[in-house]
Amino acid sequence: MQNFKNKPIKRSKIRLFIGKNLFTFKRFLYWYSRKSTFSKEISLNSMENIIFTHKTPLIRDLKNVLMYLQYNKVTNLKIAIKKLNGIIIKPNETFSYWYLIRKPTYRKGYLDGVILTPDGNFKPGVGGGLCQLSNLIYWIVLHSPLEVIERHRHSHDVFPDTNRTQPFGSGATCVYNYMDLQIYNPTNNTYQLFLYIQDGKLVGELRSNSKSLYSYKIYEENHSISPDIFGGYIRKNVIMRKTINFNNDIIKDEFITENHAYMTYNPYISS
Repeated sequence: MQNFKNKPIKRSKIRLFIGKNLFTFKRFLYWYSRKSTFSKEISLNSMENIIFTHKTPLIRDLKNVLMYLQYNKVTNLKIAIKKLNGIIIKPNETFSYWYLIRKPTYRKGYLDGVILTPDGNFKPGVGGGLCQLSNLIYWIVLHSPLEVIERHRHSHDVFPDTNRTQPFGSGATCVYNYMDLQIYNPTNNTYQLFLYIQDGKLVGELRSNSKSLYSYKIYEENHSISPDIFGGYIRKNVIMRKTINFNNDIIKDEFITENHAYMTYNPYISS
């Protein structure tokens, strides 16, 4: 894993602007050249077999985050969910988060929510909070045979682990449109993703036209928190996955991804 011997690069606003627009343009070209391979069909007729479900709370008590931004996030999630709920991922198709949602704008009804900045701070921004949705989808897909072909880790660990139920680094950050979450279906089965809000929770449900032959256990290894030579702390871990058959035999134990993030809080001071 990377050892962070180099100080984080701080780029000028002009360079960030040029870089963002360049990557955005490249993404549009990629979408256009491969549009026939992306999942587009949506159906609210649910497939019979539930592969995995997960839910996360919509409102949390986060230090220095104004509550109105979290309530706005709920509005943003409701709008984005309409673009994804019931999406069918056929064999050899690719699910693209931003290809389906498209750009969040005020005109579409999106509000200011929490947006993380490249330097690890957060600020209000249109469509903020949609990372909760991409985090949920990523976690669900890890419990299936679907392949994650594009996922971006969070560069900063912003909030303490209070009530955390998943390993650190088991989410996927998304920034329109150049930091996407893409999921490929290499199987002969068809999958369907349902997303909805219920009882104060964001709920995700992956279904299929065929029963799953395996279950999956996601876990972390080599978790560490260490001082950075430039100040602050760095957090690292490795995400692993065990594939388990009906006899409870582990048939595969594989590497999924690694994470390293700059912590924006002192890990040794209770929150």
